[in-house]
This record gives sequence, structure tokens and C-alpha cells, in this order.
Amino acid sequence: MDAIYPYITRQMGLARELDTLAQNVANASTTGYKAESLVFVEHVTAAHREGPSMSMGHAKSRFTDLDPGGVTMTGGTFDLAIEGDGFFQVAGPDGETLLTRAGAFVTDRFGTVMTHDGLPLLDLGGAPIQVPGDADQISIGRDGTMSTGEGPFAQVGLVSIPDTIGLQRVGDTRFRYAPPDGGAPAPVEFPRVMQGFLEQSNVRPVLELARLIEVEKAYTAGQSILDREDERLRNMLRVMDPQR
Repeated sequence: MDAIYPYITRQMGLARELDTLAQNVANASTTGYKAESLVFVEHVTAAHREGPSMSMGHAKSRFTDLDPGGVTMTGGTFDLAIEGDGFFQVAGPDGETLLTRAGAFVTDRFGTVMTHDGLPLLDLGGAPIQVPGDADQISIGRDGTMSTGEGPFAQVGLVSIPDTIGLQRVGDTRFRYAPPDGGAPAPVEFPRVMQGFLEQSNVRPVLELARLIEVEKAYTAGQSILDREDERLRNMLRVMDPQR
């Protein structure tokens, strides 16, 4: 029976990786999407009290690739892309601050700059950005400063994080940052915002599809081994007890 358990944990990990790869492929054209991968580690446990140990796979941790995606020019007034490191801040449904690289924003009838699903874009002070009602033409500087002909009225709040520890995905393109040490994102020292551009997904579809096929083949091969092991155990039980 001991031979079955390592393969079961392997199959569970491969199934999770298939889900992760499928999610990446499905979001290959999603603005600001960051590819995700699964982290496999070895988990060693005792097979019996005085017997040998078993090496099993553990694949529950995920790694997010924060490398920037390509940039496409759209010409949209509130289409924003970040050059280099950093995240936009948006207010989540329950009031928490979420981070994103998806910079496709619009304004509602009150002048609030927000995502297409209604989450307000935040300024450096963490407040929603409001466009003045009499504004005609909006320009956004490289440092994120928003201005009209009357002068600046807000600055987009770009923040950075020291590492990915505590970065939790919320939906497709947003993240919650909750590190174990209780730290918080810090303002980007030299923000670089591009108005009229959008950052595309950093998924490499050809590589993801190739990996998807490779993992699917590995899963199928592992399932075949489990089926043969199951048949071996059944045959052994029939020999031990012909009445079965």
C-alpha cells in the first residue's frame, strides 16, 4: 500500500498545476494579469513506526510572476500603465486597499475615477480620486499628477512591496498585501505613469500551452501507474483469499 501514497500526492499536485496553467492561458489577454505557478516541495514522512520513510509531493504554495507585461497604446484618458515597479491602489468592496497593475479606469457621473467594476482609484493619501465637475481636458504626468487647465487636482498613488510574501491574489488582476510581519506597501519613490497606455498580461501563451500538455501527459502516466497498482493489490487479495 505504501507505493500508492506518493503517487496520490503527486497526482493531486499535478491536478492543481493543471488548474493554474489553465487559468494563465485563459487570462493571456487580460489587462494587467500576472502569471501564477505552483511550487512543489518534498514532504518526507515515516511509512511505519520502525520502517523506511516515504517521500511525497506537496504542492499548495503559489508563486506570482510580477514581471511587467508588454504595453499597448490606447489613447484613453484614464488608461494608465506603470513603467517599472509599483501598483495602483483601489478601494475594495469591504473597504480594504487592493493592489493592481490593470490600469483601465473610467469615471462615473460624480467624477470618481474607478475600475470598470466600480472600485475607486486611490491617491497618495488613500482617498478616492475625484475629477472636478468643470474639467474639460485631463492630463496625467509621469509622476501620476492629474491636472486640468486650472492646475493639478490629484496624484495617483503608486506603491511598491519589498517581496511577494503576503501577496494574495483577489480575483484575476488584484492582490491583497498582508505579510506576516504586518508591513504595508510603501510609496514608489520615483513613480512613472504613462497616460493612454495599458499593460498587457505577462503570460507567455506558447510556453504555458507546452507546459499544460507536459503536465497532462504526466498526470495520465501517473494515473496509469495507480490503476496498475490497484490491479496488483486486487490480484494479491484474490490469491490470499480465493473467496473474494
